[in-house]
Amino acid sequence: MEKYKIKSITEGLTKIEFPEFEKVSSQAPVFYNPHMELNRDLSILAIQVFQKQENREINICDLFGGSGIRGVRYKNEIEGVGEVSINDISETANHYERHNIELNNLKDIEVYQHDASMFLRMKRGEFDVIDIDPFGTPSPFLDSAGYCARRNSLLCVTATDTSALCGTYEEPCIRKYNSKPYKSEYCHENGIRILAGFVALTLSKYAKYIEVKMSHSTEHYMRLYLEIKKGSKKTDESLKNIGYISHCKNCLHRQTSNGLASPIDDVCPVCGEKLVHAGPLWLGSIQDKEFIQKMIDESANKKINTEKEALKLLNKCLIESDAPATFFDVHSICKSLKISAPKFDLILDELENQGFEAIKTHFNPIGIKTDADIENIKNILMKLNDI
Repeated sequence: MEKYKIKSITEGLTKIEFPEFEKVSSQAPVFYNPHMELNRDLSILAIQVFQKQENREINICDLFGGSGIRGVRYKNEIEGVGEVSINDISETANHYERHNIELNNLKDIEVYQHDASMFLRMKRGEFDVIDIDPFGTPSPFLDSAGYCARRNSLLCVTATDTSALCGTYEEPCIRKYNSKPYKSEYCHENGIRILAGFVALTLSKYAKYIEVKMSHSTEHYMRLYLEIKKGSKKTDESLKNIGYISHCKNCLHRQTSNGLASPIDDVCPVCGEKLVHAGPLWLGSIQDKEFIQKMIDESANKKINTEKEALKLLNKCLIESDAPATFFDVHSICKSLKISAPKFDLILDELENQGFEAIKTHFNPIGIKTDADIENIKNILMKLNDI
């Protein structure tokens, strides 16, 4: 192990050491991604809120340990944590995970070397929190997570294969998530909904269902925090949130259709052109206002380096928690109308003046979530353009 040059970093209250490498890749001797610090900081807030909600000691699984940063921070920085299990198939990773546990003088934290899916199946019902943060897609591990997850637990899932989920590469999304994507201006929201829908359908075979507590799309990845509940009737009810989003390339109208096998319109009701469909995906809520507010409140009790960025994101997610599915990209609509874009705040004000919801979204700085239809929005944009 001495052949590597060792790098030390500090996140929150935790110091870790790992072999230095030139760039973040799966080829690094031990995986550590500095760009995921915000992800880890938000996870600490979310898991702490979950722990306080449950009001009991919780056991946590860090399925892809790498340097150990995630699991070690969870044990070191979250109150009310019992046992933490860090798993990684790499022997070198296991060495540094143990080293970093000792470096932070921690107990009740164990290191395992197993295939990720096999590890979850070996540990059925033992974890209150399962964190799946793989290099690439989480898809192959979600069935085992569904088998392993106990009633009233938290499942945290990261996906870095955004090119598939967003529809740049359609076939891999169909293959990995059993869903057809569509590369629209709101493709990152579609990606979150495809991932949530896939988890919901995967867990349903075990009579388990999801409640999305928080989700976000940031830089190169998507992240979901899902509370797992159990019961066949409620699972059946929850699956009514699965459906499709239909989009018109011509006029930019979009609509939702609930149900896996319900009839879907093929023709745009606005302009008569053909609709394209994305799904199946999750049409239910993808933000929980109460949970996110508690995460914001919890940030005052935690030392997180990305506090400013984390609070900015959390507040945006809080604001859009009650908003309808999809959003409108102002520049895309103005381009179709061949007009210049009015000031963003003027558009929001005019929508509200006309009695519509008008909410900013974290997915896009010029995106508006609204219950206004495309014709209303176009009329407002043309009106403002004439002023």
